[in-house]
Amino acid sequence: AKKWINIRKSYGNFYKVPRNQTKLTAMLENLGMNYDGRPHSGLDDSRNIARIAIRMLQDGCELRVNEKMHAGQLMTVSSLAPLEGAPAPLMPRYRN
Repeated sequence: AKKWINIRKSYGNFYKVPRNQTKLTAMLENLGMNYDGRPHSGLDDSRNIARIAIRMLQDGCELRVNEKMHAGQLMTVSSLAPLEGAPAPLMPRYRN
């Protein structure tokens, strides 16, 4: 993957919480959820991250790609960038 959504960044920006409150267990706890499964199990962590993403979408968050790799370097993607897969904005047409 060369582009992805860093859920910790999205969560922190959307709910206006500092970076130290974006650990997986803290995010779940702040949303009133319990951790399901075994901690540090890749499958269980993924399921819990998906639960957070679903909740964020329900709360009105627009999840966008916010990180990418370019020439071997980790880069932040601007939140002003168009949505992935979204059509380019149409230019207004004026009548003469």
